[in-house]
Amino acid sequence: MYELPELENYRALLAEQFAGAQITGIEITNVKVFQASEEQIGRDVISKVVWFIERRGMHLVLHLDNGKRLLLHLGQGAYLYRGSATDKPDRNVQLKLIFGEVVLYGVGLRAEDLQLLTVKEVEGKLGRLGPDAMDKRVTLQRFIALFAKKRVAIRTALIDQNVISGIGAVYADEICFAAAIRPDTKIPAIESEAWERLYAAMHNVLKEAISQGGAAEYPFYEGDSLTGKHRNHFQVYEREGLLCSRCDTVIEKIDVSGRKAYACPNCQQDEGISKL
Repeated sequence: MYELPELENYRALLAEQFAGAQITGIEITNVKVFQASEEQIGRDVISKVVWFIERRGMHLVLHLDNGKRLLLHLGQGAYLYRGSATDKPDRNVQLKLIFGEVVLYGVGLRAEDLQLLTVKEVEGKLGRLGPDAMDKRVTLQRFIALFAKKRVAIRTALIDQNVISGIGAVYADEICFAAAIRPDTKIPAIESEAWERLYAAMHNVLKEAISQGGAAEYPFYEGDSLTGKHRNHFQVYEREGLLCSRCDTVIEKIDVSGRKAYACPNCQQDEGISKL
């Protein structure tokens, strides 16, 4: 469950704690997670300073002072924790990125979740991503244009990272609910007023989730009371069988392009949708 709000929360926390910090060591317990050689690590990682941290879609990019990048992906069940040699997660740790007495732990990481790359290599991997969902340059007109040639359900397009990046299954459902549009509505049927609702809903839902620390399951540090706070504020996602907060109708789980989605059958009746 790492989409734009969760990763934006991590980006801000990492920037606050590690921007300008020097990497003094790195420990990998699963060599598949970070497949760099000892020579590369010694030359390009150890003693290097993290200049700043960037989020690109559903990835975090640590910019090092030698021009190299550490590209980090967090899959289902993974998380980061800022601690020390004694303050550490109680789960198996795959990565320890050491900054003197402070340690950034990576838990639940899988093969190649951390990569050491050049700028060109990062662009090769992420350059085809669609514009970020929170990019201020994505106006309403551009937002509509991104979907113009699609014929699939709106939810399917929202989670397509090549169309618009940062939105996954969780927030696609929440955005559709906020816009009062069924997630299985076909894009050609959506009319202008409904597009306006979708555009506004995307920003409102994501901004609210960011302000509440996203929905990550684990805290980033001991005493962290913000990270994951949004988990208790979902309106439809994984609320099948519960009552809608707006109308008391039972939330349903539906199929959208072979994937489960959640919607309120009463609130999401496709106003502003043409009947093709």
